[in-house]
Amino acid sequence: MLAARHVVCALSGGVDSAVAALLLRRRGYQVTGVFMKNWDSLDEHGVCAADRDCEDAYRVCQVLDIPFHQVSYVKEYWNEVFSDFLNEYERGRTPNPDIVCNKHIKFSCFFRYAVDNLAVKLLQAADSFKDQTFFLSQVSQDALRRTIFPLGGLTKDFVKKIAAENRLHHVLQKKESMGICFVGKRNFEHFILQYLQPRPGKFISIEDNTVLGTHKGWFLYTLGQRAKIGGLREPWYVVEKDAAKGDVLVAPRTDHPALYRDLLRTSRVHWIAEEPPAALVRDKMMECHFRFRHQMALVPCVLTLNQDGTVWVTAVKAVRALALGQFAVFYKGDECLGSGKILRLGPSAYTLQKGRSRARAAPEGSSEGPSKDPGLCPTP
Repeated sequence: MLAARHVVCALSGGVDSAVAALLLRRRGYQVTGVFMKNWDSLDEHGVCAADRDCEDAYRVCQVLDIPFHQVSYVKEYWNEVFSDFLNEYERGRTPNPDIVCNKHIKFSCFFRYAVDNLAVKLLQAADSFKDQTFFLSQVSQDALRRTIFPLGGLTKDFVKKIAAENRLHHVLQKKESMGICFVGKRNFEHFILQYLQPRPGKFISIEDNTVLGTHKGWFLYTLGQRAKIGGLREPWYVVEKDAAKGDVLVAPRTDHPALYRDLLRTSRVHWIAEEPPAALVRDKMMECHFRFRHQMALVPCVLTLNQDGTVWVTAVKAVRALALGQFAVFYKGDECLGSGKILRLGPSAYTLQKGRSRARAAPEGSSEGPSKDPGLCPTP
């Protein structure tokens, strides 16, 4: 994918990037290893593992006998990623900082540190568990043309085997980095409330409007998660959030119909190929698949293209816990087409059920006319 013989390889201090640098070197590239520092541990009271990771990245370069550089994007990360992260939570959305980081830091700031080359498609990896196309779905075509993914055709087990055979034991046993990197193992609620002011509100049952408890801020919760309500034995789950009142609506079951929706609208879609697929432009509708969480099963859907570049996404089957602020990432076969941020949700199955029940209960011949299901219509 990359014609230039010199390659800048981002090293995280983990086994994947170490083996990527090794494979590039074996294939004849002149590799420079670069560690990116994106978070300043002095900004808050948590513990940052960046110094240890930087040391491990430096040791990888020593073992492989390649140059080592370090770059800092702490200011850029704060302005482009962390500020957006806080802003999204303050608005009650569920952000995905990994996607925003790839867009603004790794494939913008770091990209400008690197090289030049060809046009590409973004394809899913051989190891579905480690596939990163979901997180890369907002990266520009220009950046992808100058990027290679040496591990794309390998499984994680094989990557570890290569590391073991090449004296990279110090990174071989490290745990996978999961979750939001700057939060780590800290309590998420306590972490967020260091940066955002508490906004106390109520937990309210969506079924009968009973007040079940209180919380410190509606923005702390995302749809589908279990609500921590003191004094209740049975689990309750977040199904909606009232931004105006600051209340969190909850339901008593993890499979409650209030959690399921089959319709959403995105922001203007970022297409990897820079333009929408020809079939979507021609017909204004197109069948494909999407996901809104990493590693979730792909969901069959129909896209409806709007004049402003946004799309309606109609799922073939209602899906659980769609959340504003997440990204709907689109696929056709093995190819990742791009993504758009979820900005609007259709009615839940519970809302539609209530609407149909009211319609059946209405007396025949009512002068009020036919009732309509509350909801949205996917028109361009």
